Parts: sequence; C-alpha cells; structure tokens
Amino acid sequence: MRSVSAQAPRGVVMIRPHHFTPNEATAADNAFQNRDGTRTAALIRAEAYQESTRMAARLEAAGVTVHLFEDETEERPDSVFPNNWFSTHSGGHVAVYPMFSPSRQAERRWDIIEFLKRHYRVQDVIDYSGLEQDGIFLEGTGAMVLDHIERVAYAARSNRTNEVALERFCTHFNFEPMLFDAFDRSGRPIYHTNVMMCVGTELCLIGLTSIASDRRRAEVRERLEAGGRIVIDLTAEQIEAFAGNALELQGRDGRLLAISSRAMRSLRPDQIAAIERCIAPVSLDIPTIELAGGSVRCMLAGVHLAQR
Repeated sequence: MRSVSAQAPRGVVMIRPHHFTPNEATAADNAFQNRDGTRTAALIRAEAYQESTRMAARLEAAGVTVHLFEDETEERPDSVFPNNWFSTHSGGHVAVYPMFSPSRQAERRWDIIEFLKRHYRVQDVIDYSGLEQDGIFLEGTGAMVLDHIERVAYAARSNRTNEVALERFCTHFNFEPMLFDAFDRSGRPIYHTNVMMCVGTELCLIGLTSIASDRRRAEVRERLEAGGRIVIDLTAEQIEAFAGNALELQGRDGRLLAISSRAMRSLRPDQIAAIERCIAPVSLDIPTIELAGGSVRCMLAGVHLAQR
C-alpha cells in the first residue's frame, strides 16, 4: 500500500451549517433526497450541526487537516456540500463552478478562496461561474469524479453536468474527459457522478450497471483497471445508500477512506474485505445530512495545494 498519493489530499474544507434543511429547490432532479416528518426543523438543524462537528473531529483525530467554516445564514440550505462550487489542484490552481440551482449559487464564498490564498500556494483561480448566464452548469467534484493520477475526469450527463463546461475544464486542468449517461432504478439521470463512483489510489467503488451503454460501461471499467485499480461494482441499492460517495484522504498513519456509516452497512463482507486490503475505511455517521441527497464525499472539498 502506497502511503502517499496524488489522489488523497491531506486537507479538506468543510462547512458547518447552522440552518441545515433539505433543499426543496433541488429535489426535482435529486432522487437521493428524503423528508423526515418525525423531527422538527429545529431538531434537524441541530443534529446536522452536530453531525458535521463530529465528522470534522473524527477526521482531525485521524490526522487530516480540516478547515471548518461556519455558515450561519438561512439562505444556503446545501452549503454543507462545498465540493460543488470549488475545487483545488496541484500546481496551485483553483476552479470555481457554475451551479444549476439558483438557490445554490449563493454558496460561493470568496472568503474561503482568500483563506486558501493565505495558507496555500495559489497561482490562479479560474472562475467558470459566469456560464450560469448561458444555462451551462458544472457542479465541481459532484459533477466530475477526478482521477488525479491518470488525469481522467469521469462525468455522468445531467442538468448539473454540461459537456461544454466539462471540455473547458479538462482543457484548462489537463484531464481527459470520460462522459457517459447513467440512470437510477427509476430511469432518472443520476444527478451527480460522485454518488455513483469513488476513485481511489488502488481501488474504485462504482455502480457500473448504472451506465446505460454496454460499450461505455466496458470502456469505463477498462480505463479504471488500466492503472491497476481493483474495481468494486456497487448495486443500485448500495448506490442509494451512498456507497459510491466516499473520498480517499491522507491521514497521519496513511491513506484512509472517508465513508458514511449507512454506506458501510450496505456493503457485503467481501467488498469490505477488498477495501480493507487497500485502505483503512473511516465510517462517519451523518444520517440527517444525508436527507439532503449527499453524503460524506459531498461534504469534503479536498485541498490539493502546497502549504505556504
């Protein structure tokens, strides 16, 4: 097991929400969202706050640098998922993305970008957010699952993943685009690629059967295996439990896989054993935040920048 990898950032940005709620404005194309009529809005807010607090503390205890920012506004229900509006890249590059839902466009926070500039070596910030005016969207590392080793950007077409923006990003950041159509069990496009796949250094968790085209499915698998990775094929039920929404990170004692408790419970013993042969899973309990249709990976914006 290689202890250090370009795929595994040492640090992450997290947002701790004070007024969390599942976003009604995004429910139309996010089939992963759910309602909980058994708890009051105030209780859901409080529990989401505690879940994000515990998750940040657990990652820090494992040696991951967590930059935890507060969101005390009531106008950004999905702010707990910062990976959609920005990403960072080796060489000192930052990208800022166009968001599909107007309710999410206010999540972009330039105070966070300025923080990164102060603490890390940032050479440039490429801002794609102006594409929103043309109805062109690319929701960051939700829309794309990036292989930083093989330089491939995997992306499932949806309202939130436009191929024009994808091509532009790949040209600027030196990735090969691999676009495909993927659907859930009801035949709806999977809204974000990162709920169906996670690319690590030595393994990949992916719902291959979600990819509509047999030929494209085989191409994706071949591309993933070309780098020597183990491919763990997820069922539709496991995808719905967020088993694909995980992120490899660099901890104090080596690489770890940040993944939700619900996702871990959905995996078979042989799948867990395959993961553990490659990396140490860290199970994080965030059931309230998962009501919003995202999980652990969505909550983490990896920092692939060199420290000052």
